[in-house]
Amino acid sequence: MNAGNSPLDGLRVVEFASFVAGPSAGMTLAQLGADVIRVDPLGGGPDNGRWPVSKQTGGSLYWNSLNRGKRSVTVDVRNPEGRELVLALATAPGPDAGVLVDNQVGRPWLTHAALAERRPDAIRVHIGGRADGGPAVDYTVNSEVGVTDLTGSGENRTPVNHVLPAWDIIAGQAATTALLAALRRRDRTGAGSDVAIALEDIAITGIANLGWLTEVRERGDRPRHGNFMYGSFGVDFETADGGRVMIVALTPRQWKALLAATGTEAVVAAIEQAVGEDFTDEAARYVHRQTLAAVMRPWFAARDLETAGGVLTEAGVLWSRYRRMSDLVADFEAGTASGVLAEVEQPGIGPVVSAHSPIRESGEYGPTAAAPALGADTDAVLADVLGLSDGELGRLHDAGVLA
Repeated sequence: MNAGNSPLDGLRVVEFASFVAGPSAGMTLAQLGADVIRVDPLGGGPDNGRWPVSKQTGGSLYWNSLNRGKRSVTVDVRNPEGRELVLALATAPGPDAGVLVDNQVGRPWLTHAALAERRPDAIRVHIGGRADGGPAVDYTVNSEVGVTDLTGSGENRTPVNHVLPAWDIIAGQAATTALLAALRRRDRTGAGSDVAIALEDIAITGIANLGWLTEVRERGDRPRHGNFMYGSFGVDFETADGGRVMIVALTPRQWKALLAATGTEAVVAAIEQAVGEDFTDEAARYVHRQTLAAVMRPWFAARDLETAGGVLTEAGVLWSRYRRMSDLVADFEAGTASGVLAEVEQPGIGPVVSAHSPIRESGEYGPTAAAPALGADTDAVLADVLGLSDGELGRLHDAGVLA
């Protein structure tokens, strides 16, 4: 996607959100060409300055990464004039405006009804914790739906948290989808939309749509599997030099490739005959996973990572190395990482490892952009979108409504 010819060129979205879900939705829209105006209270929202931070400058890598390509406005939202500015931005005229993404709580002045009073076709996409309005974040949701009970070693049942805010990220993409669907409806019918997405609902539907809840109702809670893949054959093996690989055999072809690579066809055939199973069936491979892994483990233990990897690749095995993020950074520095990564000069921090949108059009990634400094675009946006004069802006600054 080329700059100036992106799918959402001309669309203006006001984002009044913090942390991951809302800002990631706004960033996705910005990468697709939308003019995303992020609004924050004076001094920044609760995610301003959040870790990780730059070792060199102390600037938030988190905030600057999730706000790439946006414009930043800060106002005193405790002041009625500040609230008026936010509502005016969210309901400004134009066929490609009147869109708000937020995750605000405890702000009764910021409702879809308030937006619709000013602009009947306004679209609001609100991301909350729970459908009943209660609070929740990714880490509390993940524990409550039981994913932490499945994660970790099979040797005990101590819950294991995960570090990736997966439900937040999925909620951000759901918000993007909902917003685009609401725009489609407005284009067809002229109607606005009051869309609400609860993080808890995202998690619950995620596990329900995988069939996990029905499985529990029929079979009870699933036992832990450690690094074994559930329902098929997949597990990690350690190599002679201390390396580690993950092997996955989902299909009969992948399974046969693994047997050929490890030279275990005859032994596995004998096991098949002894237990009366056909290991081209992934369910059978899963049931006998411990035995099959034990048969293959010596092959990996006798070879270093490079040698084993070469044989696996040549045979067509589905596999990967276990790596650290520092390995990915090293690949990036060497120019061998995925082309989705890019280096961006981030004001206030310096060069950062950034990323294009993962959506490719005609084989090309879209452009990259830095994040704005907090509040850097306040005057320009208010003049551009609301038509405020220098005198009006000066008065608002003097009154403390603007920084």
